[in-house]
Amino acid sequence: MDETVRVFEQVAHYFGLLADPTRLRILSCLCAEERPVHEVVEHIGLTQANISRHLNILYRAGVVGRRREGSTVYYRVTDPNFVDICRTVSITVASRDLGEQMGVIGRLSAKEL
Repeated sequence: MDETVRVFEQVAHYFGLLADPTRLRILSCLCAEERPVHEVVEHIGLTQANISRHLNILYRAGVVGRRREGSTVYYRVTDPNFVDICRTVSITVASRDLGEQMGVIGRLSAKEL
């Protein structure tokens, strides 16, 4: 297999991890600090099973790490590239959406004058 094909497949898998809104919300929750699963569940507002499934996907991909303290499992982001990518893309999308909204407001205001 051509090396570039293999690399692009890995890149697609890497970005595929970011293709789910729940995983993005989980990464956002974890990007500032390590948190126990129950805090992630409370913050995201989904079921424990659903959050655990997504955390396991991120863990197996090496994006988050985990440690157990008694019966509590803590998760943290271990791949800072994910935080940077999420933050950059989120800011870009939010800015574009705000710009589009401002354009609509500007056009409405001009028409109303």
